[in-house]
Amino acid sequence: MSEVSRRVAETAARTGFAGVVRFERDGAVAFDAAYGLADRRHGIAMTTDSQLGMASGSKTFTALVVLRLMEEGLLALSTTARQVLGTDLPLIADDVTIEHLLSHRSGIGDYLDEDELDGEEYELPVSAHRLVTTEDFLPILDGHPTKFRAGDRFSYCNGGFVVLALMAERVAGRPYQDLVGELVCSPAGMVDTGFPRSDALPGRAALGYIESGGHWRTNVFHLPVVASGDGGAYTTTADVARFWTALTAGRIVRVETLADMVRARSEPDPGESRCYGLGFWLDDDSVRITMSGADAGVSFWSSHHPQQGTTATVISTTMGGAWPVVEVVESHT
Repeated sequence: MSEVSRRVAETAARTGFAGVVRFERDGAVAFDAAYGLADRRHGIAMTTDSQLGMASGSKTFTALVVLRLMEEGLLALSTTARQVLGTDLPLIADDVTIEHLLSHRSGIGDYLDEDELDGEEYELPVSAHRLVTTEDFLPILDGHPTKFRAGDRFSYCNGGFVVLALMAERVAGRPYQDLVGELVCSPAGMVDTGFPRSDALPGRAALGYIESGGHWRTNVFHLPVVASGDGGAYTTTADVARFWTALTAGRIVRVETLADMVRARSEPDPGESRCYGLGFWLDDDSVRITMSGADAGVSFWSSHHPQQGTTATVISTTMGGAWPVVEVVESHT
């Protein structure tokens, strides 16, 4: 791994990468490193134990919670959103199912439509401090017309995964964040993963940054106080490695459930090599499974290649920081 570590270090220096990188082969750590600052204002260095945001990477946790509840008989892929939501969110079509939502084929309107975003300095539809519980998202999930008929095509939808979190809460009777802790983190031994308040981050948490007017500002005004089903958990690279080990060993969901999750539900877009299953990005041949995401002040990528026995994770404290490093790591996996 000396070549990849050298190239990652060179790329980090050239791009100003602030974040963490970890690579494992056959369960052994081959490369584990931190770069830049976790707190730019106070000059606190990033470490391999730093907790960083996952952005949409934790959509996978939402999918796993829903699939666990299915294994318990509380939900099914054919369960419609209407069956659980009742009269809430009336613009969601009556035939939209959990499978449509998990595969980004629901066609529902999105409160944070990435096709319409211009960079990372967007504003949430309501003040960020008002978004503490999943139920708090109801006003901003409402009022968005259907984009297309359920099942017609793939269209990435943040709001759909908040709807899934809301449905999980209602059938299980527990907060979404607790469900992730109980059903995903606990069986995987992920002791450093969770949903801290953005205004009360733990001491090891790295701050996310956006560049505005030539100055670095934290992302605290751009994200909910507490993240929900569409992403935003904090984690460490060691915890992500534990996650992949537990997932593939059948400790989070059954092996047959995972096999269904990594079955492609959509064809790759022209010129693209990846498609989508249920909560996972997949290579077009489905041999590599990936979680990824980007948001104001965070970029996250973690990929597991079962046939090669490799797992790699790159997390950065800026929206675009991870991707040059990901390109280097991918070329060696």
